[in-house]
Amino acid sequence: MTQAPDIHGLCPARFSAVKDAFAANFVDAPERLNEQAARFSVVIDGEVAVDLWAGSADTAGRTPFTDKSLVPVFSTGKAVMALMIARCVDKGLLSYEDSVADHWPAFGAAGKERLTVGQLMSHQSGLPGFDGGVEPEIWFDRQAVLDRLAAQAPLWEPGTASGYHPITIGYLAGELFRIVDGRSMGTALREDFAQPLDLDLWIGLPESEHGRVAQMRKPTAAPDLGPIDAIKKAAFLDRGSAPGGRGSTEWRMAEIPSANLHGTAKDLARMMSIVATGGALDGETMLSADTLAQATRERIRGFDKVVPFDMSWAAGFMRNESLKVFGSNPASVGHTGWGGSMAFADPATGVSAAYVMTRQSPHLIGDPRALRLVEALYAAL
Repeated sequence: MTQAPDIHGLCPARFSAVKDAFAANFVDAPERLNEQAARFSVVIDGEVAVDLWAGSADTAGRTPFTDKSLVPVFSTGKAVMALMIARCVDKGLLSYEDSVADHWPAFGAAGKERLTVGQLMSHQSGLPGFDGGVEPEIWFDRQAVLDRLAAQAPLWEPGTASGYHPITIGYLAGELFRIVDGRSMGTALREDFAQPLDLDLWIGLPESEHGRVAQMRKPTAAPDLGPIDAIKKAAFLDRGSAPGGRGSTEWRMAEIPSANLHGTAKDLARMMSIVATGGALDGETMLSADTLAQATRERIRGFDKVVPFDMSWAAGFMRNESLKVFGSNPASVGHTGWGGSMAFADPATGVSAAYVMTRQSPHLIGDPRALRLVEALYAAL
């Protein structure tokens, strides 16, 4: 057991057990996944209630992790992506019941003409990856990705099952957003949320901010995907199933809403408080009650074709009803990310929370460090 680092931030006495759990993750974490750096933030009824951070921003242990440190949260960013699409619905630019091809005609090729926006956002399109060999550099050519996916036949009948789309959903949802809004999703996130509401969240990180990014320590084992088939290979295991062949600078600067959001736990929790508080952020209404209900209701449930879980999917959010990783409320929604990060919202308690870390685990969903923090949080509510 090593000594816990100095714990910084905000933690009222009521939540002392949360601070204890946070410290324990550095010295006695489950599965020996002792933290390198981490942050856990909780917002209750729109106000930051807990905000803890500690550790080193570099693997050598020379640079402190601070409240200004940014962390790539990978698929946890899909929760932000879901909120950005919900904003389009709220503005009347989209309906979840529209077919994607109504707005993007080329997407209707090869049997996808009836796929709805709600089905797309709940991973029912049958496009979790490419159906043939591609080089990993393709992901840095946005138009090439879009052209290929729009023309591709789905890997199962759209609308009949979910199959998690690790990266492709970000390009598909991002293009739909661009068509109806006129801006990229990353630009809209900055202009509509980050700048006016002081949220340190980025889809496409300018090079000027790269010095704040904490170094990640990759997991020592691959995630458990269950029995491998062609669909899982396309999603996760083929040579071109994930971006590669370029440096980290180019990857960070790319706008991949499904995979490369950079941010802080505090501002992820604040963003998710839109769901927890009935559509408001800092006193400003961001989503109507009707849109929020549409965005978070179950779209499909069943054993997923890509991740080995029984999944209840909303329009871009994981629903807690089947997972039970986002606190005690079955109606909570959120998303997890590669390596252990997560963000969620619980409308019943007005709580939203986010956990980010730099030592990645092989858990696709339910990192035990995050579960320990959430359990301590709910015990204190």
